[in-house]
Amino acid sequence: MRHRRKGRVLGRSPSHQRALLRNLASALMLTCKKVDADEPGAAKVPGRIITTVAKAKEVRPLVERCVTIAKHGLAAADKARQFGTSADRDSTAWKQWRTSDQWKQWAHAMAPAVKARRRVIQLLGDKKAARIVFEEIAPRFVERPGGYTRILKLATPRLGDAGPRAILEFVSQESTAKPQKPRVEAAKPVAT
Repeated sequence: MRHRRKGRVLGRSPSHQRALLRNLASALMLTCKKVDADEPGAAKVPGRIITTVAKAKEVRPLVERCVTIAKHGLAAADKARQFGTSADRDSTAWKQWRTSDQWKQWAHAMAPAVKARRRVIQLLGDKKAARIVFEEIAPRFVERPGGYTRILKLATPRLGDAGPRAILEFVSQESTAKPQKPRVEAAKPVAT
């Protein structure tokens, strides 16, 4: 019996399931990497992967969790910036700041950001993907309270086994803004 067992098995052992979900999430993050369109291996559409419907539904919570953790990490890094210094590393000013009380405040404020980065690396298992989450994806969704991805079902099934396919993609910035209604001006009477 499957009473209270969450998630889909996807025909794999638990360790294989974890590896599959990590790889799918990392692949989605890596498509957002800024590269030339001519470069081999570049994504046709950034922030989008095509997979089966079941896999897309399973990987979506992992992706959303990573983005949320990264948002919290960015907020902590912004708070820590007030205690930071602009001096070059290993300069005299930097060494004074490093031994000052201000550095302790900076380290204390920066700890949640470091923790968030380590957590995302742990969830994804890929440092490049984690860096992309923090530098490119999370800043896009700072104002959005949730729902960073969407699943669009494709009409054509997979060729080999006719499995239902879906697109898992990040919600674009255009859809986060509220649509504005076009203003209709009243017609002015023509004077004759």
